[in-house]
Amino acid sequence: MQAAATIRRVALWQRLPWLPDLHTPGEEEQYWRMHLLPNCTILGAAMGNRLVGIIAYGDDWIEQLYVLPDFQGMGIGSLLLGCAKEEMDEIRLWTFQRNIGARAFYERHGFSIEEETDGADNEEKEADVRYHWRRLPELTPGLRPSGG
Repeated sequence: MQAAATIRRVALWQRLPWLPDLHTPGEEEQYWRMHLLPNCTILGAAMGNRLVGIIAYGDDWIEQLYVLPDFQGMGIGSLLLGCAKEEMDEIRLWTFQRNIGARAFYERHGFSIEEETDGADNEEKEADVRYHWRRLPELTPGLRPSGG
């Protein structure tokens, strides 16, 4: 859980340096250990012996999804997100409005904006956006949609 917390800190603060640093590394590790580990599915992505990406999800929410900046753009985030999408029929998540990279990533993966806020309810007091994704119903094999 220490490595997971470190990935979050590095990825978040390198990409969003204006955010306030509200928690110590120890507090963040404790959050992963005491809240996320017992309540979420947690998957990691490694390159060699190094953990480079992490996702925590469950109950139709992605709680955390981070990839180290030096490893972004290699499909790691897509792989982790794909694992969550295999297990859930719909997903919600929050990201900051100014996190343009994350927003583009989620929109590329079929997420749409469900709500935007001024950030009054998050710790950082930073405007955020809630995204939503829903699995499309599959057509029964052999059936074709009718033209209307």
